[in-house]
Amino acid sequence: MKAELIICGAGPAGLFAAIQAAKNNDFKILILEKNHKAGQKLLISGSGQCNLTHAGDISNFFDHYGENYNFLMGPLYTFDNKKLMHFFQKRGIEFRKARSGKIFPQSNKAADILNILLDECQKRKIKIKYNSPVKKVIKKNGLFEIKTKNKTYKSKYFLIATGGKSFPNTGSTGDGFKMAQALGHKIVKPQPALAPVIIKNYKFKKLSGISLRDKEISLWRKGNLLKTWSADLILTHRGLSGPGIINYSRYLKKGDLIKIKLLKYNQAELEKNLLKRIKREGRLNLVNLLIQYPLAQRLIQKILELAKIDGSQNAAHLSKEQRKEIIQLFSSLEFEIDSLANYHQSMVTKGGIELSQINPQIMESKITKNLFAAGEVLDIDGDTGGYNLQAAFATAYLAGSELAKRLSI
Repeated sequence: MKAELIICGAGPAGLFAAIQAAKNNDFKILILEKNHKAGQKLLISGSGQCNLTHAGDISNFFDHYGENYNFLMGPLYTFDNKKLMHFFQKRGIEFRKARSGKIFPQSNKAADILNILLDECQKRKIKIKYNSPVKKVIKKNGLFEIKTKNKTYKSKYFLIATGGKSFPNTGSTGDGFKMAQALGHKIVKPQPALAPVIIKNYKFKKLSGISLRDKEISLWRKGNLLKTWSADLILTHRGLSGPGIINYSRYLKKGDLIKIKLLKYNQAELEKNLLKRIKREGRLNLVNLLIQYPLAQRLIQKILELAKIDGSQNAAHLSKEQRKEIIQLFSSLEFEIDSLANYHQSMVTKGGIELSQINPQIMESKITKNLFAAGEVLDIDGDTGGYNLQAAFATAYLAGSELAKRLSI
């Protein structure tokens, strides 16, 4: 079976690229999808509400893609958040902006976004073949031969939009990495990203759910400070999560230390402040004195338990050594990373097709002519907040637009 363009993956990148490619043409475009329906991962994005993009100027987006942000400058400036929203607004979708700047459909239904994409594909006579996982791709005599379980398809143009490896139960199992590698591409080792971390010898299981707002977090490796940032985080039953962890998980490795500054004092300031409180209210028991600081009582009690300090004693009876221990723990509560959570818990995949082998203006391979890639299969991972879907749509827009030109020649 033959088509002018075959796309692997009926997620947002694959569907949107097909729509752009078919914009002004009536050529045969086929999407091969391994699942029995399209957009499985899109439907669970934003807890099913679909955090499509983020508000604000597109120039502010680049701080949210780690070290590979340069690759996205062309795609994001060409097809920014306003253009993405406009595409759906023209088709009846209204949006709301959360206080965090996240953009959601007013209905809070990811299915509404998916249905627009599917309707546009239908209008353009784009065929989607479901239950068709691609087993092998080769290029022969200028054509791509794409083999599924039962059929072999041929096409001049091939676009990989299979996603990464996160949430594998939605069909994202790294198939696109194997295809790209078979066609000559180097794959940057995939690993979970936007993932919580599992902590070695974790002592805070019973405090699961406690939030720590706007805390200074530092990352240490082999005694060296790598990075410091401030953000919210959450204690879980196995480790740490929240934006302050998952948005920085691309930098984290097994054995690294995370240190959390629980209060906005340096150690000297905290000692001075604590001594002042003890002098003024030393009759209070230690726990009741310490809960005047903006920390959950259960967390304070746990820290005292770990330090083997009796929280029921009068604060005035605190020894110098005990005071130093409390100051140290409040200033630098330390956690050793055992591992990142697995692909079932990570929102996106770090790694993928090496970006130096892709033309960022048109998303075509520099290795294999007429091969294109878009979305999470590329070595791009953004923070939470709509940045990953924005990147998927923007790269798909460029790929589809270039393909529309080539198909019309």
